[in-house]
Amino acid sequence: MPAPSDSHRALLKQLGRFLRDSQKILDSWDAYSDEHTDLDGWPYDEDAYGRRASLRDAATAEAFESVRDGAHHLLATAQIQLTHLPARTVQSRWVWQLGVLHEALDRLDALHEKWLETRDSLPADARPGTEAFDDALAAHHAEAWSSLDDWATHGHAICDINTTARHAPSPLAPPPTTTAAPGTGHASTVRR
Repeated sequence: MPAPSDSHRALLKQLGRFLRDSQKILDSWDAYSDEHTDLDGWPYDEDAYGRRASLRDAATAEAFESVRDGAHHLLATAQIQLTHLPARTVQSRWVWQLGVLHEALDRLDALHEKWLETRDSLPADARPGTEAFDDALAAHHAEAWSSLDDWATHGHAICDINTTARHAPSPLAPPPTTTAAPGTGHASTVRR
């Protein structure tokens, strides 16, 4: 399998950073939620809980921005790599996970287009920091969060496929040959 390009490696690094950052965001959210809800999961203070959820949504969206432009490339490359891997090296969950990632990215693309339309329809004085802008952006982040969470949960499949593809034997490499080792009369494998 050909070596990944520098741009693909850079995209994988960005994905790895998103996966780490989103895990930290989720861990922080889980700790907050555990501390600020009753045993049935109801928040003690719904307004404070909602504001904290909004911060989680915004932080996750911000973390994904470095991946957004390359996400289609990452998925397409993983799909190609997957089709070229020896069957014994493929995890059965990868096909399903790539499907989840495709669907999540389609939703994120649609939500991004919707956000651009919403942003353009806001009053002229609605800028970041104003209530109208910030409320609309928070609603956008809330809608996008479950799709971003899908990427945080299943994005590692892209990295796993890439790692497996890098370590898989090349389908074009000749099989190792067996010859007698000089002076032993025993067959040994000669690696090229």
